[in-house]
Amino acid sequence: MHYIPPLARLPDWARPGTLDTYLLSQTIPPFTIALSVVLLALLLERLLVLLNILASEASPFFTLIRLLADLMPHYMGLALPAALCVSVFAVIRRMSENDEIDALMSSGVSLARICRPFAVTGAAIGLLSMLLYGYIQPHARYQFRQGFYLASHAGWSPVLQSGMFATPSASLMLTADHVDQGGSHLTGVFIRDFGEDRERDITARTGTIRSSPVKGEVQIELTDGAILTIRPEMDPTVTTFDHATRLLSHARASAFRERGDDERELTSSELARQIHARKHGRHLDTKLPAASAAPQYPSQATSAQSQETVIPIPSMRAELNFRLARSLSIPFIPVLATALAVIGKRKRGSAGLALAVTILLTYDHLLQLGESLVANGRASALTVIWPPTVVFCTGCTLLLLYRARILPVRHISPAAGARGAGIPDNTPA
Repeated sequence: MHYIPPLARLPDWARPGTLDTYLLSQTIPPFTIALSVVLLALLLERLLVLLNILASEASPFFTLIRLLADLMPHYMGLALPAALCVSVFAVIRRMSENDEIDALMSSGVSLARICRPFAVTGAAIGLLSMLLYGYIQPHARYQFRQGFYLASHAGWSPVLQSGMFATPSASLMLTADHVDQGGSHLTGVFIRDFGEDRERDITARTGTIRSSPVKGEVQIELTDGAILTIRPEMDPTVTTFDHATRLLSHARASAFRERGDDERELTSSELARQIHARKHGRHLDTKLPAASAAPQYPSQATSAQSQETVIPIPSMRAELNFRLARSLSIPFIPVLATALAVIGKRKRGSAGLALAVTILLTYDHLLQLGESLVANGRASALTVIWPPTVVFCTGCTLLLLYRARILPVRHISPAAGARGAGIPDNTPA
């Protein structure tokens, strides 16, 4: 029994052919570049804001990296459709300028057939977006707010320089002869501690500062040192040690709230269950175990002691319909890009990409407007969210069929129009 490759087992209509493989291989490089550029551009603006806020709190650099990682799902949802549109447009435009589209259409391959692998790719990205919008982003949104809250309430953060005097608390002073660039490894450490009616002067050859944002503690591990203890009306005592740990600061920050403070922190299945339960007169607790994170600055975060908020049903309906509409629209983005990328031989300067971007931005703003109207209870999702979605998807499909000359649109030549108007035709026989 001979081996049959997995792709060969698929039916003919689902099996990628040579043309499909060629088109997808041409699309992958511009898609990767466009996705990277869009993500970088979106993250740069938030990076500058986070740097300013975290620098004022003296938070470690790892906190910034973690918060940016929590922002990735949010910006990935914006970058994927944009990168898909730009990459498909670039491939089709290049093929059109190099007469490849004309050669394919002359051999009986329609523009709709050329667009098929792009539409299938868009459908796959649409399914991925349902998972991204409905499950990954809500957890990432909460995790971002939680991380920002902990970074803002972690208390004193160890940011030291060589020879600098630091005061983690009112009764504690710390300095070191040499501090590495990371600010955590110290050499020639000196600590003066006033408290409990005594003074302690601690010296050590080396020290390592370790912080725990979750516990809000900052400790220093000392090696090869001595402790001079001075008490009133008593003789000073000296104690040497090989290894010792000293607590520098401890912030008693309240625990962060649980997930579910607003509808954007709930997954699509949780939103559907909430809506169904509230319609039948039941109330489910929207506060869910902390497991993930989000893209608003956690200065807006509230602690666990804050009053429990009940999410209105219109807000949950608006969020659920908005997610579904955006996901279902993604497969039609390459259809629009393909239809606008094909140009005639005498129209080299066609602004098809600008028109595609304008259409996508207008459509996205209409969806956001519809979401706000539904959330405020002023309209239904069936009247303000889904009509623009149907118009966008139908319009993209009809435009592609028109450019592929599949629609029964009658093209009237100038000579035929002149004869129909009663003007004699002077064309020589």
